[in-house]
Amino acid sequence: MKNAQSSFSPQEYAAHIARTRKAMQEKEIEVLVVSDPSNMAWLTGYDGWSFYVHQAVVLTLDGPPLWWGRAMDALGAKRTVFMDENHIYGYDDTFVQNPEKHPMEDLSRLISDACGRKARVGVEMDNYYFSAAAFQSLETNIPGASFLDATGLVNWQRATKSEAEVAFMRKAAAIVENMHRVIVEKAEPGLRKNELVAEIYHAAITGTEDAWGDYPAIVPLTPSGANATAPHLTWDDTPLTTGEANFFEIAGVYRRYHCPQSRTLFLGHVPQKYIEAEKAVLEAVAAGMEQIKPGKLCEDVARAFNRTLNKLGFEKDSRCGYSIGLSYPPDWGERTMSFREGDKTVLAPGMTFHFMPALWLDDGGLEITEPVLVTDTGAEYLCNTPRCLTVKG
Repeated sequence: MKNAQSSFSPQEYAAHIARTRKAMQEKEIEVLVVSDPSNMAWLTGYDGWSFYVHQAVVLTLDGPPLWWGRAMDALGAKRTVFMDENHIYGYDDTFVQNPEKHPMEDLSRLISDACGRKARVGVEMDNYYFSAAAFQSLETNIPGASFLDATGLVNWQRATKSEAEVAFMRKAAAIVENMHRVIVEKAEPGLRKNELVAEIYHAAITGTEDAWGDYPAIVPLTPSGANATAPHLTWDDTPLTTGEANFFEIAGVYRRYHCPQSRTLFLGHVPQKYIEAEKAVLEAVAAGMEQIKPGKLCEDVARAFNRTLNKLGFEKDSRCGYSIGLSYPPDWGERTMSFREGDKTVLAPGMTFHFMPALWLDDGGLEITEPVLVTDTGAEYLCNTPRCLTVKG
């Protein structure tokens, strides 16, 4: 029976698990230890801010998955996962941040009891949430096991979204549209940036009439003026100033599904180079969108985008897009596909991307970015936010 707080039906989770098991068999993995909270949620429904301690979902080739984590967080697992309590395991609190013992000692026992001490175990080696000490503990405490790198194995199964997942993405898209409306309405010279970010958060969490807002995996990135010559800067209490570009890289989130979208606001008279940059970005995005269709490659999108951008006098030396969906901090990307030269991933209906053609100029930045969905025949913008450089004042 579906837990009232789980995002999807048991049938949806069964489909996720079946897809993952097929990938496990292809890699000859008998036991998969999933420590990425996005992957844990996708496989079981677990949702809690507990990823600062060691936790995992353990998936074998048959039977329900097992949720394993701190004992107090097992209570949250009972409220959110689709499995019954017999498949939830909590370790003693003496394992928490204790240099004398590691939680993976407990997980090693669980794996050994369930699968034997000579299992082929897949672990997410290159992952924010799986440490060198965790791996060392597993190796020490299951000496007969063979460990295989399963980084990205579950992430790639998430690449093509179900109808239910796309519906969540559309709700997130409506939320970020409203967030951008609030920015244009509230922003004015003299307003402190932290006050504007408070308005952004209010719109993000309030959501829309039919979708409450979840917290984002990345905080609002909101630099202005010289700070906007660089990506990934946040905010302070500096007042907005006439004559400066301000970009806002933000995401609407519904049930952990993210729709990032960026827009640039210029207060006052816009310099000609920003007008030329806007034209170049919009034409390059249009060229890239023509390539987003089933059967095309990720690199086809990047080539079309960069060819057009370069023709109009601008260059971008980083990727111009990446896969998005269900995420937890510190990243709202899925860490799989990218729109860049050399990525030969074949596009398929149901894939979702953040088309991210950001430019950083000598005195500011320009971001006009889009969450997009690959359809049966092409690509769809998930948001209706005006695609332009916004000018106010």
